[in-house]
Amino acid sequence: MNHPHPDSTAPDAQGPRPVWAGSGAATLGPDPAGGPPAPRATPPRLAWGEDQGPLQTVSVWTERVPGRGEDAEPFVAHHWESGQGLLAVFDGSGGAGAAPAWQAPDGTSRTGAWVGARTARLATECWFHDVAGDRQYAEPQSLHDYLEYFLTKAPRRQSKIRGTMRRQLPTTLAGVHYQVAPGETEVELRSLWAGDSRAYVLLPESGLHVLTRDHTRESDALELLRSDPPMTNLICADRDFAIDTHQLSLPLPCVLVAATDGFFGYVHTPADLEHLLLRTLQQAGDSAGWADLIRREVESFTADDASLALLTLGYRSFEGLRSRFAPRLSRLADQQSVGRPDELIAGLGPAGDPAGTTALIKAWQDQSWEAYRHGYEVHMPPAPEEHV
Repeated sequence: MNHPHPDSTAPDAQGPRPVWAGSGAATLGPDPAGGPPAPRATPPRLAWGEDQGPLQTVSVWTERVPGRGEDAEPFVAHHWESGQGLLAVFDGSGGAGAAPAWQAPDGTSRTGAWVGARTARLATECWFHDVAGDRQYAEPQSLHDYLEYFLTKAPRRQSKIRGTMRRQLPTTLAGVHYQVAPGETEVELRSLWAGDSRAYVLLPESGLHVLTRDHTRESDALELLRSDPPMTNLICADRDFAIDTHQLSLPLPCVLVAATDGFFGYVHTPADLEHLLLRTLQQAGDSAGWADLIRREVESFTADDASLALLTLGYRSFEGLRSRFAPRLSRLADQQSVGRPDELIAGLGPAGDPAGTTALIKAWQDQSWEAYRHGYEVHMPPAPEEHV
């Protein structure tokens, strides 16, 4: 295995544009004086967007509880020379990894979930650097090896508490590696994941399509909104785990998305995530504005940390991207408004009927999912028992 150098993601300043286009995230509202940053707002949040010719990139990260967020910052990078890139998100599993694992120099204690998510992000970043730089295949086993190696080097504490749900440094991962050849009209995609974070492709004619299958015993997206089943596979330092994968080719242009469950786990129906992305796209003037609008939207409804990485391929301008998706938003809004209970818009008043309202909402969710499901699942990986 080739282990990375400390400056593995530094841009090349000699060429007309960087060899690497990689995202971190920029804190909103920097200190105009250029001095030390002002105290963070509550809750902490990061939103970042950039336009680079045919690429528009967006990252969003928020903490539900200030200083206690266990999602790592999203990762987005494109390697210009080889025409490949990667976007990924990481959600530390707070239930399985709630025990303290590391203490910062200022005395702040960090959980195993916090350390696990950030270790996985570092390992994934280094893996992609070597895959792109050395023209290696983006194989899930090699990513697994990097994750395993970095987890062995990460700080952790041995706990006297044992149980089937306990894990050392547990985290999810969901991402998409892509390859675009010069002059090609298609993109080769490989989704990579462990746990219940998700990756998607968003197409102007057919909408949002999931590219991963949650590692839970239930795979129906609507049922997963109504329940919270345990994960059957996630990255951790003390037990075996697997990086699942799925490959396909799709026409350009397209939009790639990766998100943790803070984005898709607290909506009314699976279609709501697509509606959020397209509605904010139409309201935004550029990628940075889109990122900020997405952040504001997710903070208005989520009850969890939330992170999202997004990258567009094949759109020459933000205006072109927005105009291509306007008809899709109109069709989706019409489809999802049919039968939508007024209580979802106005809220249930004190004289309302909670039981009756719940039944109305459930019936509408079923109807919405029935209309949306086929397109959403058309590129979903088969269940394990369906693999040939």
